[in-house]
Amino acid sequence: MNFYYVNQINTLYKHYLNEHFTSKENNEETLFIKKLHKDAIIPTRGTEQSVGFDLYSIDDNIIYPHDRCLISTGIAVQIPHFCYGRVAPRSSLAIKYGIDIGGGVIDEDYRGEIKVIVFNHSNTIYRCKKGDRVAQLIIEKIKQCKIEEVKEISETIRGEKGFGSTGK
Repeated sequence: MNFYYVNQINTLYKHYLNEHFTSKENNEETLFIKKLHKDAIIPTRGTEQSVGFDLYSIDDNIIYPHDRCLISTGIAVQIPHFCYGRVAPRSSLAIKYGIDIGGGVIDEDYRGEIKVIVFNHSNTIYRCKKGDRVAQLIIEKIKQCKIEEVKEISETIRGEKGFGSTGK
């Protein structure tokens, strides 16, 4: 078989895989949202290709300089199987106001209210108003692992070097 035909077969095969195994219907999971508060806002994405769903505050909050605050979203979620939710910072809040997010893991089996730990790393008061976007929820696939205690683990060239040992 010559190169032209092999290339055509590969192209058709890739097209077939793309159509049947990565179409939107087969690749899309559902994130179920339950409103726990009358003022809760269902998470939204800025664009259809955005990875994160914006999370909204249901209260007015003041975060003092170099302090933190727990912000309520008024929603609970049902994360798809073999996934977890990662609560991540919004880049606009980080660059403009020094706002960051902490403790952002939502397990698949958690059914309580999503609350966001917000840190103010700036020297000025940050006011988060009711209805403001405070963070984003990113759904990530996981691989479950079992744990096995052993006497030794394999050696690597890096070994125990950490905390910047590979350079800047």
